[in-house]
Amino acid sequence: MPDFLLPDLGEGLTEAAIVDWRVKVGDTVDVDQVVVEVETAKAAVEVPVPFAGVVSALHGEPGQLLPVGAPLLSVGGFSEPGVTTSSGSGNVLIGYGTAPTTRRKRARRPVNVAAPTRPRQPGVISPFVRKLAADNGIDLAKLTPSGPDGIIRRADVEAALKKPAAKGKRIPLTGVRKAVADKLTTSRREIPEATVWVDVDATGLVAARAALNAKTDQPVSLLGLIARFAVAGLRKFPELNSRVEGDEIVLLDEIHLGFAAQTDRGLVVPVVRDAGALSTRELSAAIGDRARTAREGKLAPADLTGGTFTVNNYGVFGVDGSAAIINHPEAAILGIGRIIDRPWVVDGALVARKICELTLAFDHRVCDGGTAGGFLRFVADCVESPVTALGDL
Repeated sequence: MPDFLLPDLGEGLTEAAIVDWRVKVGDTVDVDQVVVEVETAKAAVEVPVPFAGVVSALHGEPGQLLPVGAPLLSVGGFSEPGVTTSSGSGNVLIGYGTAPTTRRKRARRPVNVAAPTRPRQPGVISPFVRKLAADNGIDLAKLTPSGPDGIIRRADVEAALKKPAAKGKRIPLTGVRKAVADKLTTSRREIPEATVWVDVDATGLVAARAALNAKTDQPVSLLGLIARFAVAGLRKFPELNSRVEGDEIVLLDEIHLGFAAQTDRGLVVPVVRDAGALSTRELSAAIGDRARTAREGKLAPADLTGGTFTVNNYGVFGVDGSAAIINHPEAAILGIGRIIDRPWVVDGALVARKICELTLAFDHRVCDGGTAGGFLRFVADCVESPVTALGDL
């Protein structure tokens, strides 16, 4: 009865959380049939089984975190017991592929032989429950399970420790949310960041966008315009398109622009590669396309890595400013607040204008305030005089 192990999902990922089983015990499965959906730190992935048979066991529940190499499910009941193909499955994991492998024949087992009587084994699925019990000297075989089918849960171990679980809803820190938490923690721990900000008159920006979109089937978003100005600013201030590696600052040649996108699975940062080579319309379209794909949960892990600079339009949440956390290992992040009507002095007169706050958080190791302020002022000038700026790009 072979076990199908959680395969290596690539991109350095070492674990995944079960989202939804597509089969149940007793179902017949074919080679390359999708049997489970898992969520990694980068994306949701459908996992196919590499052999056929009858599902005899599922090794995990939705929400449970499994390390790479742990059993996912067991399959038995082959029509020709002990015989397997030498070509193997070419699609062990959708989107990744595997090379053919050679598998040894297994000796046929006698039929209708009664299995030996075995002592009761505690029904524990979660490795975290096992570790909690082992660390505290708890004998799992002596616990009364509260889970379905006699499964021992964390609460059972905590009850034995006389440490009942705190009241309230528990939300596992797994998948995308855990990846974000790990990255933000690393950023706060390793990057000595500083923040500068400026209020800008975005009246001209709003008007320029309306003019650009008057007669076109490829509209430009406000985020797309500001992202284009940011890319131009990185050409003038390359220290902000860099990263720190050991005792060196690496100034990067390409600009791979990330942007924060809120999804049902949490915050993700899709990346538009070679953003410096795209026109304003092309960049805006790429951002819109990746944002839609992110909300659908269909971004590949490669689409969420490799960014060199990030823009964050938190204005869509109705806030003016934010001290954003740098997307490690990048050197800076540009924040964009909401655009609202505010009183503004123009040529000595107080008038209503559309005002926006821009914020730049930067790694103080790669540059000082003069460079950071110069970049932010360049972007602000572009926002205030977009027609002139676009003419020079």
